Amino acid sequence: MLRSLFALVPLSCEQAPVATARPLRTIAFGSCANQNRPQPIWEAIRDTSADLFLFLGDNVYADTTDPVALQAAYDRLGQIAGFRALRSSCPVLATWDDHDYGVSDGGREHPTKSESQRVFLDFFGEPAESPRRRRAGVYDARIFGPAGKRVQVILLDTRFHRSPLKYVVALGRRLYLPDPSPSVTMLGEQQWTWLQGELRKPAELRLIASSIQVLPDISPAEKWMNFPREHERLLRLIDGVESGGVILLSGDQHLGEISKVLRPSGYALVEVTASGMTHTRGSLPAPNRHRIAGPLIENHFGAIVIDWSSPDPMVEITIRGEDGTPKLSRSFQLRQLSPAKA
Repeated sequence: MLRSLFALVPLSCEQAPVATARPLRTIAFGSCANQNRPQPIWEAIRDTSADLFLFLGDNVYADTTDPVALQAAYDRLGQIAGFRALRSSCPVLATWDDHDYGVSDGGREHPTKSESQRVFLDFFGEPAESPRRRRAGVYDARIFGPAGKRVQVILLDTRFHRSPLKYVVALGRRLYLPDPSPSVTMLGEQQWTWLQGELRKPAELRLIASSIQVLPDISPAEKWMNFPREHERLLRLIDGVESGGVILLSGDQHLGEISKVLRPSGYALVEVTASGMTHTRGSLPAPNRHRIAGPLIENHFGAIVIDWSSPDPMVEITIRGEDGTPKLSRSFQLRQLSPAKA
């Protein structure tokens, strides 16, 4: 019983236990944390008294096919006092993006991806018997809280199985293009099947973490719309959720913003991008026709606060600066975030 409620403590850094019985009220999240840069932001994250912190990817910057070098990057993160303090007081769950996966903008072609997965799982204290140790990829899901106050956290892996990207080179950089081929994949069939099963489980709120953005569709950067069929497949799968609301969480783009799309059934599909805990963009952000708040171009993290006291709970989304000051904010009633079948 004890093992089912708590994650094991990793050797590299003490980890607060991951309890699943208590309702979550505050969830903090962020991405793009270079272990070689100052990281004062952890103090502000601790000040939120978060019940859970989610790492959305680029948790370290390694860009290497050498597992020893990747391990060294994680060791550096594990030695940062602010991160250690957060981890001892707040459970941390994570997925990865390209720089901690090992290849910039990389996908299934990464030659040492299985070794990268092992280093990742070791650092984040995944138990030896965890299903993540047997899967190809680091995707995972947890449900927190009692019936009526359940939050499901789904961590997607958009790297391990992802098909190569279609691109052109302009002004010395890659510009990614949509690839409508039915043969390309973002998640791989095994992960798609798993995700469909997870979305059938009862929950009042679902947080779906994707390392790359889902809703923005006109940027030349990496995004779900690089594969339009996969993008539509994900949205239709979310549309079919039969219980609970959905919020998408993403990173990668070195900016903070909140996006919203009204789906055909009338509910609001909201995405929060929190990207840049240690550094942000050096150029203007790409246009995003679905943006409702932002962009924020300074170091930041995201937070979701849930007020379970009312019959229709209120969900507040904020993007906070390095000192914890709220910079962007939007609030939604849970029913606004719920597909029509919910």
